Amino acid sequence: MARYTGPSCRLCRRERMELYLKGDRCYTDKCAIKRRNTPPGMHGAGRAKISDYGLQLREKQRVKRMYGVLEKQFRGYFEQAERMKGVTGTNLLVLLERRLDNVTYRLGFANSRAQARQLVRHNHILVNGQRVNLPSYLVKVGDVIEVAERSRSLAVIRDALEAVARRGVPQWLDLDKEAARGRVSMLPTREDITMPIQEHLIVELYSK
Repeated sequence: MARYTGPSCRLCRRERMELYLKGDRCYTDKCAIKRRNTPPGMHGAGRAKISDYGLQLREKQRVKRMYGVLEKQFRGYFEQAERMKGVTGTNLLVLLERRLDNVTYRLGFANSRAQARQLVRHNHILVNGQRVNLPSYLVKVGDVIEVAERSRSLAVIRDALEAVARRGVPQWLDLDKEAARGRVSMLPTREDITMPIQEHLIVELYSK
């Protein structure tokens, strides 16, 4: 499967916003956006005015990179969101939030979504007592997500749980920090997604 292997901070600079791809580093003065808030490349600071299509494309790329999803899978989420009742843009974001790697990150078991994806892939995360190694697995209301008992001593997980207070846990998730266990108490709503995302631009792009 294809995946981006370049510098994560380059993606944040390209989107001109913090995507929180590097965990704790994003909260320090070492963050690339804080140090140099211009797109990468020798002509990054002097790029021309962006068109309406360019705005829509950038918003799609921003959300894809934020959640670590490639184009084919992202398009699949959009088509699924279209078939659901309600607002397509909101449905799309809710589907992305329900991904197991994102929930693992939101609960504080990992410092970034990339790290959460690796934990899921390596069988460190259980869903309702069963190992699930698919980062794209969509959680449901009532699902219990926890760190496998043999993995709770891992330094990356301990460090992430110590730092969870800084990020906070969304209202739709309940966390038992001592047991390294969380529960999906409800599905996320648009108000729970605090990142500055303009999902209507993505809908306009795919609707052409």
